[in-house]
Amino acid sequence: METMIPQGRVHTLETFGLVDGPGVRFVIFLKGCRMRCQYCHNPDTWSGEGQEWTAQELFAHVRRYKTYWKNNGGITVSGGEPLLQIKFVTELFRLAKQEGIHTALDTAGEPFSMEPDALKEFDRLMGVTDLFLLDLKMMDEEGHRRMTGVGNANIHEMAKYLSDHGKAMWIRHVLVPGLTDDEEDLRKMRSFIQRLRTVERIEVLPYHTLGIMKWRDLGIPYPLEGVPVPSQEEIRYAEALLQGTNG
Repeated sequence: METMIPQGRVHTLETFGLVDGPGVRFVIFLKGCRMRCQYCHNPDTWSGEGQEWTAQELFAHVRRYKTYWKNNGGITVSGGEPLLQIKFVTELFRLAKQEGIHTALDTAGEPFSMEPDALKEFDRLMGVTDLFLLDLKMMDEEGHRRMTGVGNANIHEMAKYLSDHGKAMWIRHVLVPGLTDDEEDLRKMRSFIQRLRTVERIEVLPYHTLGIMKWRDLGIPYPLEGVPVPSQEEIRYAEALLQGTNG
């Protein structure tokens, strides 16, 4: 039987990324996401076909930029939600690891499942992924469902699974005034993070309004009209809460 070559649906490519993992990164944004986050700045990744690549074709393109990465850069796959294209990402990362290239996955974790077949696929991906950038949006289950359209129990399961298997994580949290800045929820998030053994870094990312035009272009009502970006003081306070340096 002929082996199927995994194909991926790609939204955009960024050749010189500086914020999605250590060092200089080649960042691949994939299409597809089941979350509908109220503050999403890439709603154009939610659906659609995208540009199709095989993992081999994309890796051949990406590796041409290897000299930019020096010793501490590499490849980051983001989205959308890359776990929806797990076989494609696993094959791409397998090719990268054959050449000693650092691999990072930027994910919100929503597709994660402890169902045996799904877990086998995830284990394969985990084996070729050096770093997981995990976006924790909110601890409260109902609040998370209102904000994103889905629950978060499986996302927390994924974080614990990564920790139990010794996989390095950076935790990311987008700070949206009046939505994801609740002090009690941030303290619960800190307690959860403290139970994870492999978190190397905690990042608070400020909400911004650069994606509003994409919502308008797609004809989708933007739910956070009028919500301001957080101040530097608010960002520092949230960082202190999550990092355990503020009570």
